[in-house]
Amino acid sequence: MKQPAGNYRWTICSLIFFATTINYLDRAVISLLKSDLTKEFHWTESDYSNIVIAFQLAYALGMLVAGRFIDKAGTKTGYALYTFLWSLAAAAHALVTSTVGFGVARAFLGISESGNFPAAIKTVAEWFPKKERAFATGIFNSGANIGAIVAPLTVPFIAATMGWKWAFIITGSIGFIWLVLWYSFYETPARQHRLSKEEFDYIHSDTVSDNEQAMVDEKTSWIKLLGYKQTWAVALGKFLTDPVWWFYLFWLPAFLKEQYHMEGTAVALPVSLVYSLSAVGSVFGGWLPMNLIKRNWPVFKARKMAMLLYALCALPVVFSQWLGHFDKWYAVIIIGIAAGAHAAWSANIYTTVSDMFPKKMVGSVTGIGGMAGAAGGILIAWLAGQLFDHFKAAGHIETGYYIMFIICGLAYVLAWGIMHLLVPKFKHISDE
Repeated sequence: MKQPAGNYRWTICSLIFFATTINYLDRAVISLLKSDLTKEFHWTESDYSNIVIAFQLAYALGMLVAGRFIDKAGTKTGYALYTFLWSLAAAAHALVTSTVGFGVARAFLGISESGNFPAAIKTVAEWFPKKERAFATGIFNSGANIGAIVAPLTVPFIAATMGWKWAFIITGSIGFIWLVLWYSFYETPARQHRLSKEEFDYIHSDTVSDNEQAMVDEKTSWIKLLGYKQTWAVALGKFLTDPVWWFYLFWLPAFLKEQYHMEGTAVALPVSLVYSLSAVGSVFGGWLPMNLIKRNWPVFKARKMAMLLYALCALPVVFSQWLGHFDKWYAVIIIGIAAGAHAAWSANIYTTVSDMFPKKMVGSVTGIGGMAGAAGGILIAWLAGQLFDHFKAAGHIETGYYIMFIICGLAYVLAWGIMHLLVPKFKHISDE
């Protein structure tokens, strides 16, 4: 179908981009304050990893509930509720006075932030035809990188001038501004009076089979969803690759401190560069399969070949620490390229859900995948804490980072291989 003149769907995309930016800004704050908080609360590496685990465990459990809740409550109400709760949780970190308190605050943040991606992916499925979903997902997913860019450019300076508590309060309060915009501009396509009929028809131009419509009308349990290989492909792909992003997000500032003695405002530029490259990767990651589809590639083949390319682009991170001995910027750039590869991969693994499942199931399957990714994040956080404490005691903490970067580099090729074995050819579950 010919592209319509209306572009209101991109207004919706900008809203979920803004929400994702805030989501990642709020979760990145603690990594940039790690040095200050370690001094104040006398944390070990394991203490910090346990605080990260508290977030990820709550995030993992929250993902299951979030996906199901958003499928039932709808995107408008569900997204608003979760954003309100995570903004409250982020600001509440300022009230914490102990290490245990930080664990509780991070758990509250984790369970509330779990609603962002199921709601965002479901919004994309509702507002975009399949051929545009990867590009739209890449754009909103780049908000994760923009949030991670904004954080080092603001948080260390707020902490240096006003104290670490204000860093949590100010960043946490931004979500309340988004809520006003969300209620002002969002409705589902069928109820949105700003949407033209031409654009509405374009959004719904994908052919829906009778089998798929029957599945949309059917109540689907988690047990049934877990019976599909497509669900396991998404879950295992997320389990293996999401932890890499968690590692970059929570340990990149610590790596720069340990390896190059950079902390506070000094990390602003290198961390911002890493996530700037990641933002480029996210948008490119969505654009490439869309371009291939326009060249008459089958949707699934375009998605799969693009993901293989991104998996290969993540491999060089295994050499980042070695290259960093020559100049720290070599390490920063290689890590940035790997983060960009992850963002490109992430945009497409999310989109495979809406490729393979009816819209009514998208939130639930995204929740299952997110839970699996967070479970992998728990594992990598525990491993990082153990490795860094062990090698720091031996005076060789750089060995711990070397091991972690090898894991990060190999994860995507392994994930791609497993996903290919589980779903070698495209098959929508309505056709089974």
